[in-house]
Amino acid sequence: MLVTDFDYSLPRAQIAKHPPKQRGTTRLLVLNRHTGALTDSHYANLDEYLNPGDVIILNDTKVMQARIFCVLPNGHPRELVVLENHNSTGPTRVMYRGKLHKGDVLSILTPGVKNPTNLNFHKVNMACKYHQKILLRSSEKITVKQVLPGGIAEVESNTDINELTERFGNVPLPPYLRRDADADDRVRYQTLWAKNMGSAAAPTASLNMTDELLDRLKQKGVIVKYLTLHVGLGTFLPIRTDNIEDHKMHSEWYNIPDDTLEAIRSAKSGGHRVVALGTTVARTLEYYAKTGEPTGEDNIFIYPGYEFQIVDALVTNFHAPKSTVLMLAAAFAGWDHLKPAYHHALNEKYDFLSYGDSMFIC
Repeated sequence: MLVTDFDYSLPRAQIAKHPPKQRGTTRLLVLNRHTGALTDSHYANLDEYLNPGDVIILNDTKVMQARIFCVLPNGHPRELVVLENHNSTGPTRVMYRGKLHKGDVLSILTPGVKNPTNLNFHKVNMACKYHQKILLRSSEKITVKQVLPGGIAEVESNTDINELTERFGNVPLPPYLRRDADADDRVRYQTLWAKNMGSAAAPTASLNMTDELLDRLKQKGVIVKYLTLHVGLGTFLPIRTDNIEDHKMHSEWYNIPDDTLEAIRSAKSGGHRVVALGTTVARTLEYYAKTGEPTGEDNIFIYPGYEFQIVDALVTNFHAPKSTVLMLAAAFAGWDHLKPAYHHALNEKYDFLSYGDSMFIC
């Protein structure tokens, strides 16, 4: 099975550049994975497709302000994205832009009002292409402890990395948005129930869920439960192999509370569905089905041919070509059903990717 088997043409005009003005006003394409039948609907109508006794499970991870701009002593800028972080001891893994070497000491940049003479602002602005603020050196330092393959490094700092991201970090918007994050993104690139800090990206199928819709689901008798998966490399690192089977997923920390597991068991025994709100939830539940471990490091790679053990329905966004999340959706829906659904969505001018419209695959 080749990565190119899961390619399609995505016009840039159909990539949602910003969140909708009002959360929850996006569209929803409903796909019957057994027949391939499609229904055009709206995300706010999701409750119409769930039944009393169904369990919908949400990811309560919180996105770090993970994008940090730094500068080397010679004035050359570097950009770091702190990856999922749930352990404050030991080195932290980051993705980086530019060249780094073991032992490099980076000064964290902070917004300022003028261009200091010891910093080449032009180079900083070129590296941070969509960041238009003047940046000044702060007193905080990050030291490179190890440079790993694939644009990853292990770093340390005297100050806890979570504190640094909160003080100096920016919203880690996906690079394909081609813009710097603004104040609106700090709110909208986060779910309403986010509480456990540690993700480097949002569980995006949840970004359009509203308190009003959750209330309607509960009033209907749908059971709402939570788990945590800190989104990181395992979710968004691109596939660099030709054969899908050769790709190795990176691990992401997860935890499934006891009450969520009990709700799943009750739903299954009662003939009700378990609905995953997003691919991060689906991966976590299926990893649990495989291992029986309620907490740990999830590295499951789901692609067509996989037989789902727990998930009965899936809410998910429209994903990028050749991505692992597209392959998971294809495994759940069947590529012979998902591919025509994507063509339908493109023809009907649905918005794609993180801030875009969603699917309900049932």
